[in-house]
Formats: sequence, C-alpha cells, structure tokens
Amino acid sequence: MNYGIAIFPSKPIQDQANAFRKRYDPHYSLIPPHITLKETFEADDEQINELITELKIIANATDPFTINIDKVRTFAPVTNTIYFKVEPVQPLMDLQEKMQKGKFEDNSEHPFVPHITIAQELLHDEFSDVLGRLEMDEFHFEDKVDRFQLLYQLENGSWTVYETFVFGKEKV
Repeated sequence: MNYGIAIFPSKPIQDQANAFRKRYDPHYSLIPPHITLKETFEADDEQINELITELKIIANATDPFTINIDKVRTFAPVTNTIYFKVEPVQPLMDLQEKMQKGKFEDNSEHPFVPHITIAQELLHDEFSDVLGRLEMDEFHFEDKVDRFQLLYQLENGSWTVYETFVFGKEKV
C-alpha cells in the first residue's frame, strides 16, 4: 500500500489554498492542502506497524512550532507548479529530516522545500498569467503546528488519514 506523511495547516490556510486549487490544481479532490514531510512510499502491514512506532517516538520528542507563509513561489522551470512558500524554520526542517533516516528509507527526489501547492500542471501561458497575478497579492499566514498525519492512498488515487501523531503527547 502507498503511504505518505504530511502536515495539514489550519482551516484559514486551507480555505485560501483551496480557493486557488479548485481552479488550478487537478489534484484538488485527491488530498487537502498540506505540507509533505515524506513523499509516497510503499509498506506492508508489518513495516507500517514498525514505522508507526517510530512516528510516535518522533512526535513525542517534537515540540509544537510556528510556521509563516508570506509569498508565493514556483518550481519553474522544472515544473509549472505554484505554491505558498512556508518559511523553512528549523523545527520543520528537523522533523522532515527525521523521516528520511533510521527505519525510514530516504526516498526524497528533491531537496526539501516546505510548501503548500496551490496550482500545478498548468500550460505555460496560463502558468505565467496566474503566477503574475499571485505575485502581486499579499499573503500573511502564521500557523501553529502541533501534529502530523500518516496518510494512505485509496484505489481511486485519493489520500486519507491513517493515523494522527500529536507532538509531545503520543506514547509508544
């Protein structure tokens, strides 16, 4: 089964992201706005149980932290993806790094850039137009992060929460 690990931001950030995603993200219906901590990986039942134990240890050792979003950025020219740039605070970077070592295989295809996708798979002209408009807008979000979610992928390609891990609270 396919799994992933993500942080879901607060409702105001999700609402703002979804205002764009409804129109500019073909994956809108598959997963809510999120910050990916670990890309899609495969695991069987035994492996996922071991990883859940490890995730509980990571969550228990993590203190809540604050993230800030103040602008949009893009992954162009690699892809025509536009995203809310999440400032790379150290606790977030450390959390993501813990999910790439030990019992976890490092399956990162790219360096970790904390972000929330708001548009992807756009044709070049539409991409340029949407990016130009969004770069003129101001975005200011501050959000407290106190949990992350282990997700699994359903047969229709959508993602759902398998388990939530609250910082400093879960016990093994």
